[in-house]
Amino acid sequence: MKATQDTTRTVRAVRTAGGLSFRVEARALVVIVLLLAAAAFAAVVLIGSGDFAMSPGQVVTTLTGNGTFQQEFIVTELRLPRVLVGLLVGAALGIGGAVFQSVSRNPLGSPDVLGFGQGSAVGALIVIVLFHGDPTTVAAGAVGGGLLTGAAVYLLAWKRGVHGYRLVLVGIGAAAMLTAATHYLITKANLVDATRAVVWMTGSLDGRDWAQVWPLLAVCCVLIPLVLAYGRPLRMIEMGDDAAHALGVRVERTRLVLLSCAVLLVAVATAAAGPIVFVSLSAPQVARRLTRAPGPNLAAAAGTGAALLLVADWTAMNAFGDRQLPVGVVTGVLGGCYLLWLLVTERRAGRI
Repeated sequence: MKATQDTTRTVRAVRTAGGLSFRVEARALVVIVLLLAAAAFAAVVLIGSGDFAMSPGQVVTTLTGNGTFQQEFIVTELRLPRVLVGLLVGAALGIGGAVFQSVSRNPLGSPDVLGFGQGSAVGALIVIVLFHGDPTTVAAGAVGGGLLTGAAVYLLAWKRGVHGYRLVLVGIGAAAMLTAATHYLITKANLVDATRAVVWMTGSLDGRDWAQVWPLLAVCCVLIPLVLAYGRPLRMIEMGDDAAHALGVRVERTRLVLLSCAVLLVAVATAAAGPIVFVSLSAPQVARRLTRAPGPNLAAAAGTGAALLLVADWTAMNAFGDRQLPVGVVTGVLGGCYLLWLLVTERRAGRI
C-alpha cells in the first residue's frame, strides 16, 4: 500500500495493491474517530446514570462480564438496550439527514422539514387511533407511513428529474398536510388512545428493550454501508446533475437508491423511538463544520447524530432534577434554536 501527502489540504491519497485508489481527508478521519469515542463515552455514562448509579469503571467491568448479578441485570436488561437504540437512531437520523441535504443541495432539506417524520407519525397514529394496535403494529404503521410519504414526495417532485428546491417545496407542503392529519386523528381518539399518541409523538427512549434493538440493528447494518458506498457519486451530485452526468454518474438511479435508503432509515428510526426532531437537520451541518471537508460527510454525520442523541438523552434524564423529560423535548428545543440560527445565516448569505 502506498500513500502520498498533499500538504496544502492534508489529504492523503491511498492506493491499494489491486490498483484501487481513494482519498482520505486527514481532519475528517480524526473527527470521525473522536465522534465515535465521544459516542462511546456518552453511552458508558448514560448506562451508569439512574436510580442505581454506576461509575464508568463499573459499567465497563459489567459489560465485559465481570459485574455482579445485580449490575449485569441492570446493565444488560434495562439500560443497554435503551443506549443501543439511541446510538442506532442517532446514526440513522444523521446519515439520513446528510443524504437529503446533499440531494436537495439545501441545508433545510432534512426529513424534519420535508415531512417524512410527520408521515411516520400519521402511520403510527392511524394504527393507534383506528385499530388500537399494539407496539409492534404501531411500529409497522410508522414505517409504512414514512415509506408512503417518501414515495409521494418523490413522485410529486418529479419533472424530468428531481430538483432540490422542488423537493424541498413539495416536502414542506406534505409536512403541513400531514401535521393537519395528525391533529385530526388526535381529536377523533378516545382519552386512552390520545394519551398513547401524544406520548409516542413526543419521542422518547424510555422503556426500549431488545425487541427494538434487533430490527433497527439489522436495517442499519444493511443500509448504512450501502449509503456509504454511494458517497462518491453523492458528492458528485452535489456539484449539479450536468457535472455528475459528465463524470459518469447515473444520477437518477443514484438519487433514487440514496433517497430510498434514507427514507427507510428515518422511518425505522422513528418507529423505534418516535419522532426525534431536528437531529437529522443539525447533525449533518455540525459534522460539516467539524470536518471542514466538502461533500456529504456521511460517516461524520452518523457519528454526530449518535453522539448528539445520547448527550440529549443524558440531559433529559439529569438536567431537570427528579423530573425526567423525553429526549424529543430536548432535541426539539436545541434543534429549534439551531434552525433559527441556520435561517439567519442563510438569509445573510443571500441563499434564502
